[in-house]
Amino acid sequence: MSTSEEVYAASALDPVETQRLVTEEPAAGAQGSDTGVFDQSTVDRAQAIIARYPQSRSALLPMLHLVQSVEGYVSQAGITFCADQLDLAKAEVSAVATFYTMYKRRPCGEHLVSVCTNTLCAALGGDAIFSKLKEHLDVGHEETAGEPGSPGSITLEHAECLAACDLGPVLQVNYEFYDNQTPEGALDLVKSLQAGEKPHPTRGAPLTDFRQAELQLAGFFEGRDADLDGPSAAPETVRGAKIAADRGWTAPAMPEHAEFPPLPEKK
Repeated sequence: MSTSEEVYAASALDPVETQRLVTEEPAAGAQGSDTGVFDQSTVDRAQAIIARYPQSRSALLPMLHLVQSVEGYVSQAGITFCADQLDLAKAEVSAVATFYTMYKRRPCGEHLVSVCTNTLCAALGGDAIFSKLKEHLDVGHEETAGEPGSPGSITLEHAECLAACDLGPVLQVNYEFYDNQTPEGALDLVKSLQAGEKPHPTRGAPLTDFRQAELQLAGFFEGRDADLDGPSAAPETVRGAKIAADRGWTAPAMPEHAEFPPLPEKK
């Protein structure tokens, strides 16, 4: 049973047990709660994130990406750091960190390889791709081949829908897309990553490592602002819009004085 499943199960039974589960560090890679790993530069970035929002607690999601950019996962130290910066309880931070799959509870490799195994991609070969990579790396879901964070280390995971069904099967490396994959092509890609290469994604920004990607998700580009200009749409994705434009099709205009039914009152 995963930590989040344990928290859910315990919440219906024992509030004390719930508190223990959401603040307890997983056995693998536990490093206590020493926030000294976060230097003044990280504190300054945290304060810059907080300044973006009217209420400081709204900064929690990018703050969690910030701590992942430092350690490669959300450790107990990272939870404590966020709680201290945002004046939140550690249980509140943990509840968020264990809910979203983008926040990792174990140290990640230099690269995070996410294989879509949702229905369409699975039917098109996503399951075969995952099996091929699993066999090559000798790891399972959310496990890392190599020393986490070291050059060439790879964390492999199943991913739910990556919103690229028109290009399936797809996988992502550090959240950049590699479309129309095959088991053999995906294996070549992973071997290149292990060899220190960074093959260019099918679309989007040039590939970086997991921690740099996390720093960007926190809103800091460190001289990589051009990454924002990377094309994100493939021809297949915008084909319908192009056909509509070529044929002069438009959506019906909204009536100038449209009347909508009243919403029922909340009780």
